[in-house]
Amino acid sequence: MTQSISTVRGISDTARWVAYFRARETERPDALFRDPYAERLAGTHGFQIANTLPDGNKHEWAWVARTYLFDQFLSRAIHQGAELIVNLAAGLDARPYRMNLPATLQWVEVDLPDIVSYKEEILRNEKPQCRVERVSLDLSDVPARRTLFAELDRRARKVVVASEGLLIYFTAEEVGSLAKDLAAGQHFQSWIIDLASPGQLRLMQRTTGRQLSEAGAAFKFGPSEGADFFARYGWDAKEVHGLLKTATQFKRAPVELLSLLPEPKGNPGNYPWTGVCLLEKR
Repeated sequence: MTQSISTVRGISDTARWVAYFRARETERPDALFRDPYAERLAGTHGFQIANTLPDGNKHEWAWVARTYLFDQFLSRAIHQGAELIVNLAAGLDARPYRMNLPATLQWVEVDLPDIVSYKEEILRNEKPQCRVERVSLDLSDVPARRTLFAELDRRARKVVVASEGLLIYFTAEEVGSLAKDLAAGQHFQSWIIDLASPGQLRLMQRTTGRQLSEAGAAFKFGPSEGADFFARYGWDAKEVHGLLKTATQFKRAPVELLSLLPEPKGNPGNYPWTGVCLLEKR
């Protein structure tokens, strides 16, 4: 294996890579968010991935825009009365520690055992802004996740789900199954996701995705229907925001990509598009 491939040992290492970009943004005087925990969470290995993986730093603007949009959607949901946030594939996200949150809010993070134990070790002496619980679970374990969702559904009247950086690693069938399981919860009202168009998925598969695939973290999901993919499973797209448009708004987008604006309306199809979507249950 080449050095660039060996830096990514598995899918959990992508969380360290993303934490690196949050640390970089935090250093800026005009930061869109500040995550004082990101540098520690990324660790030396997160910095190594970003700086040795081919194109590892090229799309920093997209990671930053994605984090910003998830922050905005979550803040609004909490302001509107969300009682429980369920963060699927939470990775090394530190929102319960860095955001201004009501102390009564419940925040449940779900991820693989290795990333949960690593995160708990790094943050063991930090105090979150709300009630935080971490669950070690492989979300591909369908019976186990259904049991968890049913238990969480009993905890609150208004539940909001966030799955940042998760769905692209699932097949369409697996995403549909997850969507159906979430919709089964009576109190699961909203779901915040990130999404890639088929054109963007193919582009990612040809570039950085080639190295990640060899480490067991292949990019798979980019539905031709866009956010409408979820309608058949009981979820309607209420808001959709493109990463490039958002990054351009805050002067983060590379100049060479500005020719791709304005973004297409409706289904992006083969257009190289990524965005964040707010889904609401019917």
